[in-house]
Amino acid sequence: MDFHLFRLICVAVFIFHGSCYSDKAGYYSFMKDATSAPTLSHFDYIVIGGGTAGCALAATLSQNATVLVLERGGSPYDNPTATYIGNFLNTFLNTTPNSWSQLFISEDGVFNSRARVLGGGTVLNAGFYSRAEEDYVAESGWEREEVEAAYEWVEKKLVFEPEIKGWQRAFIDGLLEVGVTPYNGFTYEHVYGTKVGGTIFDRDGRRHTAANLLEYSDPKKITVYLHASVHKILFTTTTGNMKPKANGVIFRDANGVFHTAKLAAHSAMNEVILSAGAIASPQLLMLSGVGPASHLADHGVEPVILDQPMVGQGMCDNPMNAVLIPSPETVEVSLVQVAGIPHFGSYIEGGSGLSLSISLTHSFFSAVINLLNEMKFPTKTLSRFFKLLDIRVNVTSQAGGMVQKVDWPISRGHLELRNTNPDDNPSVTFNYYQEQEDLNNCVEGLSAIIKVIDSKKYSKYMFPGVTGRGLLDFILGLPINLRPRHINSLFDLKQYCKDTVMTIYHYHGGCQVGKVVDNDYKVLGVDALRVIDASTFLKTPGTNPQATIMMLGRYMGQKILRERADFLETKEEA
Repeated sequence: MDFHLFRLICVAVFIFHGSCYSDKAGYYSFMKDATSAPTLSHFDYIVIGGGTAGCALAATLSQNATVLVLERGGSPYDNPTATYIGNFLNTFLNTTPNSWSQLFISEDGVFNSRARVLGGGTVLNAGFYSRAEEDYVAESGWEREEVEAAYEWVEKKLVFEPEIKGWQRAFIDGLLEVGVTPYNGFTYEHVYGTKVGGTIFDRDGRRHTAANLLEYSDPKKITVYLHASVHKILFTTTTGNMKPKANGVIFRDANGVFHTAKLAAHSAMNEVILSAGAIASPQLLMLSGVGPASHLADHGVEPVILDQPMVGQGMCDNPMNAVLIPSPETVEVSLVQVAGIPHFGSYIEGGSGLSLSISLTHSFFSAVINLLNEMKFPTKTLSRFFKLLDIRVNVTSQAGGMVQKVDWPISRGHLELRNTNPDDNPSVTFNYYQEQEDLNNCVEGLSAIIKVIDSKKYSKYMFPGVTGRGLLDFILGLPINLRPRHINSLFDLKQYCKDTVMTIYHYHGGCQVGKVVDNDYKVLGVDALRVIDASTFLKTPGTNPQATIMMLGRYMGQKILRERADFLETKEEA
């Protein structure tokens, strides 16, 4: 067969199904440490961030272009046991300097985390997989058939139907008993009622992450550098009416050596694409000179490429409030498998039987103290409290937990630079429960959880005499955040929501569509630069966003390749 014809067939097959080429996950020939990078290299596309969106995007682009992926963290394949379901909490709470989870604390006094590993948040999260609402897809202006195909592309590689056992079955029955109906069974779709969603954990408890989507890549056209910390996006600037144009990046390897990657000059369609997540993408835009000019000047960022005051604005995190439920019965190890989707603005999810290392618990709170010292927060009282803390393993492993997540909160915040080090956390404020509507949704969500806990169907997993409301009071005594406690939290659920707010790690915004990027995710005011990740979202999709973030990487990768092919065809005809 003619070689060129073969290549055309491969591209066509990939667009609709997958790849003609395949390296197996964990054995990628194209995955290298950044210390091996040349001083200068050239690619058609440079993707900053090998996370939830970045892996899907890069795998897709590699089918018809050369792609460089720069991931600041390491490989999830280096420590397979850390990705097993039983090690979920221990892996998540391991915030040591080279771990996959980077602790940050928002200005609201809420503990949070950023992924620093190939595969991004899919390496750390609770694994629940559920698609976006139909209205969300329509409002985003996405083509429905292409969205469906992109979801299926992800699901083929990563997603499984969970095995529902005792505790999760009681959770389902409790939700149905209190009116979160109908029961929709197993489905990826976002539908009102109670449903079993997908999971990225297989039946053996092994996690399958966005890094596995790189199996779809053409290994001859993609390079992934690990421990590659991008410091700046480079621009060419001209006088007159021409826009600044992204033309490369500067990144640093683990030895502190700087490297430059440039866009290949042969095509005007080549681009730098930020997929670094809702914290790093706005942060890197600012560090590269795209952001509020006065703020950039305050931090000595030079040159200012574009005064764009909306970078870092619209930061939002779906607030979560949790209830821990000690059980007289043995419970299975399960993360999120079931979602209650009622007709008010809160979702209800749960998990059970998770074990927690005491040493890692103490290590986590030591990291909290160190970070607070860096942020110049007072820590003396907190240090004494954390030293007295003894979270017993049998409490966490012989228990269930239920959470409410406020859907589409209207409270918004912002992100600002603390310094010019891209590896440090910027200052982030989410303004949890600033708006009354969000508080009202929290109260409805917690009220529903109390009813589920007190339901007959759930009673097998409750100690005699314990009530749902009483368990809420127990949470007030735990160091789940740094916010003050108020006595009226004991009887006022609105105050309780404020005092015990946590994150469910679904934060988004900072590079929002219509404000920082257009509907094709191109950065407004500059050329050859896009942002494709959750920082562009105006609100989070579905009950859990990972499905849609991976879908978006695939969806936009295909759209970019079509634009590239159309441009080349037009150029050849001319």
